[in-house]
Amino acid sequence: MSTFLHSVTQQIRRRWFYGLISLIFAIGVGVATPRPGQALSWVDLLFNGIQYVQLSNMSDRQEIELGGQINQQIVNNEFRLSRNSRVNNYVNDIGQRLAPASDRPNIPYHFQVVSDNQINAFATMGGYVYVTTGLIKEASNEAELAGVIGHEIGHIAGRHAVNQLRDATLAQGIAGALGVEQDVLVNLGVELALRLPASRGDEYNADERGFNNLGRAGYAQAGLVTFMQKLVGRGSTPTILSTHPAASDRVARLQTMLDSSASASANSGLDAAAYRTRINSL
Repeated sequence: MSTFLHSVTQQIRRRWFYGLISLIFAIGVGVATPRPGQALSWVDLLFNGIQYVQLSNMSDRQEIELGGQINQQIVNNEFRLSRNSRVNNYVNDIGQRLAPASDRPNIPYHFQVVSDNQINAFATMGGYVYVTTGLIKEASNEAELAGVIGHEIGHIAGRHAVNQLRDATLAQGIAGALGVEQDVLVNLGVELALRLPASRGDEYNADERGFNNLGRAGYAQAGLVTFMQKLVGRGSTPTILSTHPAASDRVARLQTMLDSSASASANSGLDAAAYRTRINSL
């Protein structure tokens, strides 16, 4: 799940991160802003296979394409995907039930299981959601797992990663008149998905979108609340909350939403025994 930090910690991490991106850019993408007398024609760009993206008006098609390239980097270089077809299909079924009822149902979604005992989930732009086997085993029922997946869909629906990319490139001044080179955005997108936290506002927004998504898909909205409560009550902080110092505030906010929800009485996905049967091959 994307994360938020206390403002001081976040500023320190962002300064380090943007400095790293600046160095990468200086070494490899000086072409993004043509110098006087060295202007690049579109013929030059096409001949060299260089693609630029304007983040201010990125289309769904461009976001899906960029997300697919980020996903390839993640699955090839960062994580090992689970080969458990039974669990993979189960997680995909849950995600595909949620996606049409989300705030952004008009893009394709991909739900992937990462073979990792840490309790974690995250998403990147273009419809890519990742859930660890550790989180799947930690969930007590399908509604809890659906709540986590719904939260990650909420980040995609809110275009939070696209906005983070835009902010990062503007802050470091790496967006030239042509836009930003696509290869640079892919590398930056991987960093954003895995290591740079989302803002507090984005986390609250994804919580709200995920909560409402659960209700529209017919799941018990209590699932998201009870899963968060369980993690906050643990003696040690799981990965998914390791950079969420105000997770208890999020739980309180979700509980308030549950108390006033017209769908609060729904109980789909709360059968713990059925859930254990579905994931017992892990």
